[in-house]
Formats: sequence, structure tokens, C-alpha cells
Amino acid sequence: MFDSRHIRTFHEVVTTGSYSAAARALGYTQPAVTQQMKALERAVGTPLFTRVGRRMQLTDAGQSLARHAETILGSLSAAQQQMKAYARLRTGRVRLCGFPSANATLVPEALSRLAKDHPGITVELLEGEPPDSLHRLQRGECDITLAFTYPGLHEEVPDEVTEVRLLEDQLTVLLPHGHRLARRRAVHLADLAEEKWIAGCPRCRANLLHECAELGFVPDIVFATDDNLVVQSLVAQGLGVAMTPALVLPSLSLSRVCGRALLPAARRHISAYVHADHLRIPATSVVLEELRRVAANRVGC
Repeated sequence: MFDSRHIRTFHEVVTTGSYSAAARALGYTQPAVTQQMKALERAVGTPLFTRVGRRMQLTDAGQSLARHAETILGSLSAAQQQMKAYARLRTGRVRLCGFPSANATLVPEALSRLAKDHPGITVELLEGEPPDSLHRLQRGECDITLAFTYPGLHEEVPDEVTEVRLLEDQLTVLLPHGHRLARRRAVHLADLAEEKWIAGCPRCRANLLHECAELGFVPDIVFATDDNLVVQSLVAQGLGVAMTPALVLPSLSLSRVCGRALLPAARRHISAYVHADHLRIPATSVVLEELRRVAANRVGC
């Protein structure tokens, strides 16, 4: 294995033509240059220079290494500049896995802010519902995962994963316009006991069943989908009502459906999950900070 300092000194000796000239150029003593060249020759396993009178002459091996030295040093310089760019947040890539409603609301706003302040950072956007999205984080398929939980549901994550709470998202009921309860500002869940229901992802469906069981009824679920646009369309056609988070409402066509607060009030918790070691990576850290800023403006949404 070559020492990069020795390669740099070797290149200077070749360029200046002598140990003493290289020493002056590099700010070393001549003995220091001599020792470095001896160490490099030991690493190479063959002499690099011979003396012809007072002149230094490259051996065949020395000539070969000289041709590579400039390329090696150029690559090292480029690598150093690249590392500085990562450290100074001029560049970087972050893989972000979010659930659909977060990818449609929180994430675009955060990425817009990121593009203005740190245009060199790119984000690869992935999609997944919890707990699958958390499994992707554990498998190293993403750097940050956005996931949600409901009260009473404890998210088990490894010790090396850090949870960053972002916001609490109020649950609402989605009704078609013209529904008998559409004029109310808030709707009691018990008043919907006889309705047909459109359920969401498995985790959301489990929460719906839990909330209804607390009030003594089992919802009649006629469709289940994790696509918010499909949920909206089914509700708009009068095929059922749906429990949906307030985070989704701005992306809905409210001319066809309406969202109303649920009583008793219910919320889900939205968090970002990241490996603790990744918090030290500047690009990952700044993406997480932008998500926190956007979420702070939506507290209690």
C-alpha cells in the first residue's frame, strides 16, 4: 500500500529533478525527503532512482510510477474536494421513505425548502406504509423513514434507530357532499355506526376497528385501500364514509367530499426514524431538520 505523502513527494522530486529542490518546494528537510523515497522504494520493492553523476535518473519502475503519480494525486485532490463538499452541505444523496399522505404533503414542502438552501443535496423519494417502511430502514434500503402510529400502538425499533417526533395528526371523517351529517362541524363516531366504511392501510384499518369497538360497534367495511385518491373517489360516489387523517385533506377535491372532525377526538403520531450514526451525516441531518420545520407549522393539523 502506497502512502499518499510519499507519492506527492516522489512527484515533486521528479518535477524538480532533485531531493534538495523537492525539499525546498515542500518545506521539508532533504533527509526527510530521502527517508520518504527509501520508504516508497521499500513499498514498491524495487529502486525508483539511480544516480548518473550529480543527476537523478528514473529507473523503468520509476518512470512507470511517475506516469501514474499525477493521476493518483489528481484523484486524491478530487476526492478531497468531494469530501469537503459533503461536509459543507454542497452535495449529498439522502434516501427518504415516506407513507403516501406524508409524501403528498410534508415531503414536497420540505424538499422545496431544501432545494433553495442546499441545491446540491438530492433526495431519492421512496414510498412505503409502516411497518414495512421501518423494515426497509433496518435493511439499509433508506436513510430516513417517515411512519405513523396510533395511541396504544408501540413501535418497536432497534436501539440503533432514533425516533424524531414530528407532529400529531388529527383524525377526521370523510363524507360525501349531501350526507345527512355533512353540515356539522364535528361528527360523533357513534353516529356513523350504521354506515358503510372505506378502510385504509392495514394499520389504519386496525385503528378504525379499535375506535369503533370502544364505542360498541363493528364497522361495515366494504372496501379497503391505501390510495387516498381511491378512498376519496369511493366516498364521493356515496359508497361509504372513511376515517382519514387531517394531513390528507388539503390534497383532496373538497368539492366532492368534506372532512369533519371526529368526536371523541383521535390522533395519530407521525415520526421520522433514522439510524443514530446517520445523524452525523450532514446531508441526512439537514433533510431531517427541514422535515421538522415543516411539521412544526402543521402541529395539531
